[in-house]
Amino acid sequence: MPRPKRKEIKFTNESTLALMQEIYNECVEQRTTAIRIQNKMIGFMNEAADMALIGPVLKEQQKIIDSSIDKKLQLSKLLSAISQKNLESSGNITFDDAIKEQINSLLSQNEGDDTSSTLNYKM
Repeated sequence: MPRPKRKEIKFTNESTLALMQEIYNECVEQRTTAIRIQNKMIGFMNEAADMALIGPVLKEQQKIIDSSIDKKLQLSKLLSAISQKNLESSGNITFDDAIKEQINSLLSQNEGDDTSSTLNYKM
């Protein structure tokens, strides 16, 4: 049974790091699974005619791999922005709209990269 979706997120230093770690772990899992499927499909290929059958599967797995790499890059940029904010302020960290938008975009992306059905979180 999946975990219920969060509608409101309260940011503390620990919760932000935990959330980013969760997103990172999900990206690593998706990428590993896609590479495993891709390698298995390549192993099934015996002749050139098989490429027409497995080509679409390989293309889809490559999209998943590229998407997970993109999410990791977004996550590292977000972490850099948060670290910079943390260095600049010596108390409570307030996130500007750009950081909130990046977090919301990372949270709302699903496995199929269907961004038309994104959820907006209250931060």
